[in-house]
Amino acid sequence: MAKIKDYKSAITELEEILAQLEANELEIDELTLKAKRATELIKFCKEKLYKTNEEVNAILKDN
Repeated sequence: MAKIKDYKSAITELEEILAQLEANELEIDELTLKAKRATELIKFCKEKLYKTNEEVNAILKDN
C-alpha cells in the first residue's frame, strides 16, 4: 500500500474509495484491498486529529 502523505490526501483517497463503493465500481477482488486501505486511512486520520487536538490544547493552555 502507498504511504499516506498527509491528512488532506488521506481524506481525498477515502472519498474516492467511498465514491467507488457507492457506484458499485469495485470488483470483488478489489473490495478487500480497498476496505483494508480505507481502514489504514481512517486510522491515520484519527491519529492526526487526536495529535492536532492535543497540540492545540497545549498551545491554548500555555496562553
